Amino acid sequence: MTQKKIKLELKHITKKFGKNVILDDVNLKIYEGELFAILGPSGTGKSTLLKVIVGIEDPDSGSVIVDGKDITDLPPNKRNIAMVFQNYALYPNMNVFGNISFPLRLEGMKKSEIEKKVNDAAKLLGISEILRSSVNSISGGQKQRVALARALVRDPAMFLLDEPFSNLDARVRFTAREELKRLRDSLKSTFIYVTHDQRETSNITTRVGVLNNGTFQQIDSFNNLYETPKTKWVGDFIGNFPMGFMQKDKTHLIGFRPEWAVVGKGNMTAKLVTNEVSGNTNYWMCETKGGLMIVLVGNKLLKVGTTIHFRLKKYNLYENDKFVKQVKSK
Repeated sequence: MTQKKIKLELKHITKKFGKNVILDDVNLKIYEGELFAILGPSGTGKSTLLKVIVGIEDPDSGSVIVDGKDITDLPPNKRNIAMVFQNYALYPNMNVFGNISFPLRLEGMKKSEIEKKVNDAAKLLGISEILRSSVNSISGGQKQRVALARALVRDPAMFLLDEPFSNLDARVRFTAREELKRLRDSLKSTFIYVTHDQRETSNITTRVGVLNNGTFQQIDSFNNLYETPKTKWVGDFIGNFPMGFMQKDKTHLIGFRPEWAVVGKGNMTAKLVTNEVSGNTNYWMCETKGGLMIVLVGNKLLKVGTTIHFRLKKYNLYENDKFVKQVKSK
């Protein structure tokens, strides 16, 4: 079996702003060709971590290693890492071609080489027809592609994207996510991007790192984050609805997703608190002796206060907030 090549390694990265610890002993390995997402709530250190990787921020301690070389002390322009910011950082006084070619002109590259690189990047990203347009006259989705093209022409070792889809409407975001996956597959490059939107990670990523309070709570595939969250916090955070938890005894919790509950039969009971309609599917929030839970019930509505009976097709067992195993019923 061929061993995966480590593209980026972070070792014991700590970053403080005053007395506030933003990144707390972060360790991470990202492999060549990965499309890796850093997911977490606002203010948890996601963007700061990207800035440490690219060299905009210096860590208080720890090392940044790319392709086996320690680059912690190198300035951003010596790291060969391209970063696309949330606001795209395009120059309004330049047209699309000027924006894309800007880093190449700074390097003093020949005009013929610049033309070829810009045209190749524009063709790959489907923006050839707007190269002579003002950046003020193009759409948000096109601005995002221009920012990606400007990064692409540099032939970077990896791409860092900070909330790349946040300024796009829902329909364009869906298309942009698929284009990012296609771009990664075409270039065979390594992409790392920050997001707070789980929908952006569920279908296109190789792995997801869930960051909270400056520390990775779990690094895994999105499916494993959903099915077997390693802590109660991850279970609460991942999913359209938080994982339901019930106290089993003093040290054990049962955790389950809404669709794992079978309503109507079973020796477990709960009282309906509220109905929530989502399309043609209803979710019930219910109260049990162990805490609040949400169950998936099709299109049925019941009166608030009704006692329901249910059983669990499967559940996760947690001991002192740590995942132990998943139990499936017969």
